[in-house]
Amino acid sequence: MGKITSDTIGEVQAELKGATAAEIMGFAAASLHSPVFATSLGQEDQVIADLIAKGNHPIPVFTLDTGRLFPETYNLIADTEKKTGLKIQIAFPDATEVEEMVAEEGINLFRKSIEARKRCCGVRKMHPLKRFLGTSDGWICGLRRDQSPTRTEMHAIEWDSGNGIPKFNPLIDWALNDVVTYLKENNVPYNPLHDQGFVSIGCACCTRAIKPGEDIRAGRWWWEDPEQKECGLHFNPDGTIAKKEISS
Repeated sequence: MGKITSDTIGEVQAELKGATAAEIMGFAAASLHSPVFATSLGQEDQVIADLIAKGNHPIPVFTLDTGRLFPETYNLIADTEKKTGLKIQIAFPDATEVEEMVAEEGINLFRKSIEARKRCCGVRKMHPLKRFLGTSDGWICGLRRDQSPTRTEMHAIEWDSGNGIPKFNPLIDWALNDVVTYLKENNVPYNPLHDQGFVSIGCACCTRAIKPGEDIRAGRWWWEDPEQKECGLHFNPDGTIAKKEISS
């Protein structure tokens, strides 16, 4: 298959239906000229980092340092590099943008409104992400269908219209238990906060441990409604989750 475009994304979705995570990774590495892996250092992304290392895939890895991460997350960056041999590049937000935002709306603006919180995510996450994706023809991330109500219809590959490139989700069909089992069986380092009830880990100010029976995304922006719980990394410009159905 030639270059993946918005017009051919349905064909690729059909081709990858039922493929294993390793097969999806191999397809991404073979079909893209300059792929990148955007890792949040979450459990899913630790699996993908391990797959990249074991497959010797020439895929650069980077993470977004918002400036408000947990200390455990920073330690995990070093542990992951040591275990996998990968070099994790760090994407920082623009200092001037952060200073202007905080001066206008306060250090904890994300608690004021959804709009303010999304502005914070935009400055600290979206803008650095776009800088790194600007030179890539496709990116890889650790989304799974059962992570959030906004992700239930996603596929192994989606068209990211906001960045004009395909996005691969090798673990889209995995359950959380599959992820945890892989990490343990392959001795892959993970954030110790996961053992304290934290499932989805982002900024320290916007993440808490979840209670038994709560949705796995309940610990992220817990003061908002579930359908609002996206930072924008996986949304298209019209505000909808990046997806395109397989035609059948």
